[in-house]
Amino acid sequence: MAADDTGAARVCNMTADTAFPAPLPDHRNIHTAWWQEAWRRHMHITTPLRQRGLACDVEFGLSAYNVYVTLPDESYLIIGPPQEEESSFERSPGDPEGWLVTHHSDESQPIDVLYDSRPPISPGVPERPEARHGGDVTRLIQSIERQLAALGLLPVPLSPSPGGPLAAAKTLAPEAARFAPAASQDPPYAVADALVALTDQLRNADSYDQAADLTNQILDPIDGLLERLSDFFDAAGDKAAESGPCDDGPDLPTDLKDAARDIRYLGEVLAMAADHMRALTPPHVSGPKTAPAVPVAHTARLGTPSLPRRR
Repeated sequence: MAADDTGAARVCNMTADTAFPAPLPDHRNIHTAWWQEAWRRHMHITTPLRQRGLACDVEFGLSAYNVYVTLPDESYLIIGPPQEEESSFERSPGDPEGWLVTHHSDESQPIDVLYDSRPPISPGVPERPEARHGGDVTRLIQSIERQLAALGLLPVPLSPSPGGPLAAAKTLAPEAARFAPAASQDPPYAVADALVALTDQLRNADSYDQAADLTNQILDPIDGLLERLSDFFDAAGDKAAESGPCDDGPDLPTDLKDAARDIRYLGEVLAMAADHMRALTPPHVSGPKTAPAVPVAHTARLGTPSLPRRR
């Protein structure tokens, strides 16, 4: 998987203050339903990596889908689940029992294993430390980011101060201070107030690029508000179920779980909305330019089998 020198140089020069997400893949398969579904199922991996300036694509491997990540030095990563094992077929794409990340350069260099949280392959084989994390994508991304940063292959530096979407909303919206309660009071609706501030910021956005960044606060598949909201309704359903079965009245636990599922599905439907918002930027509007697409040689193959229906 190779990137041209100009594209790699442009990506390497990106900084945390000026970088935009790496471009989406550009090949004929992106217009097919099966590729679009595979991309949606892996956006919890591709989105945070694209936000670091790394171009990503999805391709079918031996028995499951893999994410290919182009690096600035023309090497690449392959991120995927166990291949040629029954477990690969039993679980939905993008939700395996564990992940394997390998670093590939030229053919004269050995393949480096950067991360392996797969279940033990055979008795007596020692597990790597990350095996305890299984299919946890957050741990996967954090490990990839740390190792690429150490190798000097992370175009956009790691943020020194982590923060979720609501923290970012307050940073992006100075007018949020008008919602701050007195120091002696507990904010009754702090989450709603932060969202009001974010909405005001979106209404007053100066460009579609800025509007896309704000939209991503809601739709990011890992830290976005919709994902956190679905987690909230899942937890509410679990809490309601602790009271035991209810013979009369509405089935509250099921209703709450259904709400969580519907919100998560909404996030999948709108998964590319921020990218589409950014594409609306009129040509006469000045501002930071998006880095050109880094070519991805490992494009998905035609005739790939359809993905299973969403559970």
